[in-house]
Amino acid sequence: MPHPYVLLSAAVSLDGRLDDTGPERLLLSGPADFDRVDEVRADSDAILVGAGTLRADNPRLLVNSAERRAARVAAGRPAYPLKVTVSGTGDLDPTANFWSTGGEKVVYTTDDGAVTAVEALRGLGVDVVSVGAGLDWRAVLTHLHDVRGVRRLMVEGGGRVHTQLLQQGLADELQLALAPLVVGQPHAPKLFGDGPYPGGPRSRLRLVETRPVGDVVLMRYVPTAPGTGPVPSAADHRWLALACELAAECPPSRTAFSVGAVVVAADGTELARGYSRESDPVAHAEEAALAKIAPDDPRLPDATVYSSLEPCAHRASRPAPCARLILDAGVRRVVTAWREPDTFVAAADGNGLLTAEGADVVVLPDHESAAKAPNRHLDRHQNRG
Repeated sequence: MPHPYVLLSAAVSLDGRLDDTGPERLLLSGPADFDRVDEVRADSDAILVGAGTLRADNPRLLVNSAERRAARVAAGRPAYPLKVTVSGTGDLDPTANFWSTGGEKVVYTTDDGAVTAVEALRGLGVDVVSVGAGLDWRAVLTHLHDVRGVRRLMVEGGGRVHTQLLQQGLADELQLALAPLVVGQPHAPKLFGDGPYPGGPRSRLRLVETRPVGDVVLMRYVPTAPGTGPVPSAADHRWLALACELAAECPPSRTAFSVGAVVVAADGTELARGYSRESDPVAHAEEAALAKIAPDDPRLPDATVYSSLEPCAHRASRPAPCARLILDAGVRRVVTAWREPDTFVAAADGNGLLTAEGADVVVLPDHESAAKAPNRHLDRHQNRG
């Protein structure tokens, strides 16, 4: 299901701590970074914090700049982003700053927690939404996207929330402000908890920006590790978007689709990329990418192939279609944007061939328009070749 773009935002000490153990909140950032955070809030549709952060910090989570609020209103948006909290128990303090400031608020909780939250927040105009017997982050994000219209979600903590979203492959970006101090307290809260993360301990996030902001350093990272099985991750969307961009590099043809493909190892390492007609006039994207990888590469069985178009199941120009090439390479996970239309082959079903032999196929239709864009010149009466 479609989700908002999930941005994790945090400030940490040099030893990775969110706070110290004292009774007062440790201010890790300075005025320049607080203003940067205010700008990020103003660009967001919603701001989310966990119930633990509400209890510990009593935040207001406002857009403080009057100019930024005015710009939101001029653009047809509410002055303040939607404020969101998540609580498994629904045990929430109705006197907290969170409820009395800003615009609309929503609580996501469990069936049991909803009873407690509704009673605690009665009369405050807060929307309480249950996502079932237990907290389900995918259900939370789906509801925010589909019902509340949230396209960009800023998550400001705490560490448990950040940990869960990153571990479940639901974080699209991490914005980390590194403060020039060391807390040095073993029991001080840290940004991320222990446990398995996508791609394992060797998986590396990609650094996309670094710059000084006052006396802190802002670092922006994006996850790279693919999802597992039929469950998509935020990184799956990023890699599939790259495959769709590669499709635009194809030499134009009236008799074949323009397709892009990327092969990515489980730890997020790009193994190869390719596009249709890259190496010769009849080469397909998946074929071009796989040809660049040694057949005995031990990373292939756990790799994911990203293809802007469903891998072909029938082909006249080569002995084996792309779905077969993928299976023969040992790959058992494919992410694609667009089911192959009947333009050249009737009832094409590469995804069916893949799933019949045990591969997981994930279709992300929100990338379909990008996959179709380089192929709009084709009509329904040509042969793929």
